[in-house]
Amino acid sequence: MTDSRIRYAAPGRINLIGEHTDYNLGFALPIALPQRTVVTFTPDRSEAITVGSDRADGSVRIPLDTAPGGVAGWAGYVAGVMWALRQAGHPVPGGTMSVTSDVEMGSGLASSAALECAALGAIASAVGIRIDAKDQARLAQRAENNYVGAPTGLLDQLASLFGQPSTALLIDFRDLTVAPVGFDPDACGVALLLIDSRARHRHAGGDYAARRTSCERAAADLAASSLREVQDRGPAVSAAVTDPVDARRARHVLTENRRVLDFVAALGDSDFTDAGRIFTASHASMRDDFEITTEHIDLIADAATHAGALGARMTGGGFGGSVIALVPSERAEAVGDAVRRAVCDAGFEQPMISRTRAAAGAGLCG
Repeated sequence: MTDSRIRYAAPGRINLIGEHTDYNLGFALPIALPQRTVVTFTPDRSEAITVGSDRADGSVRIPLDTAPGGVAGWAGYVAGVMWALRQAGHPVPGGTMSVTSDVEMGSGLASSAALECAALGAIASAVGIRIDAKDQARLAQRAENNYVGAPTGLLDQLASLFGQPSTALLIDFRDLTVAPVGFDPDACGVALLLIDSRARHRHAGGDYAARRTSCERAAADLAASSLREVQDRGPAVSAAVTDPVDARRARHVLTENRRVLDFVAALGDSDFTDAGRIFTASHASMRDDFEITTEHIDLIADAATHAGALGARMTGGGFGGSVIALVPSERAEAVGDAVRRAVCDAGFEQPMISRTRAAAGAGLCG
């Protein structure tokens, strides 16, 4: 272990398409964002890590032998990483850790995964151990699932760790392959708008877990271990699911997997008109079959397309968060203005709208 200070950064992510497909062993296509969480870690010989954040008052002391239930709130993600590393047999030193971030919490941009991956990278770097990126993702997921108690899949962590500039990541969760896909809409005169609704979501709540359980019931009805097993039978197979709500959940997953692959094909042809159409179809499926959007989110997506966006969809786990839209560059400002007007007229808080792009993944800061 060295005594030098370690600075490690990990980005948030946008999931371009493929929502709630990860834990169903399907496909997704995220990008890493320019926004990053930076962890500064100074190891010492103490028996705890004391962590502070620019988003919270005071600091939290996390004993090295922390266990699930020991630390709640934002610091629970750091504690979870410490616990997961020790469970895997890796050394975790004591020390002081500070966290700064411009990844908005609760905005559907994977702020929790960014914190997990940054903290994990900083601790591993401090003790000089090299952990394969996929194993890092699994450790961070274990922290979130088993320590924090949020039953999320691996999408967020993989996106944060594998991100590349001008590149989307086609993830196949059945065999955990990550394939680069060129994604540079700006070069084709198209802007990717990120519209933060300012309505915060919570993954650790019951709605996310309920969707996962519903998908598991649907797979069991179809005598499959996961919905991916019946993907080749087409979405009509969902009609054989006993419960009509479970059937709609399954239909979303099966059609969403197909949309991911169709979206990749559209990118290969630089056909952003078709890519936008697929965005909008994905949003309709999340709204009607998976029921994870909100009136507020639907209003933003509809306002964007009505104002000239090629397509728009919610991104992230749902129940709030952000919308992304593909917009001809010359229409970007007008679409943003139209969304702000529609949202304010409906009495909601004004959204934060920015133009964004695919950026680099996690790593040491220079």
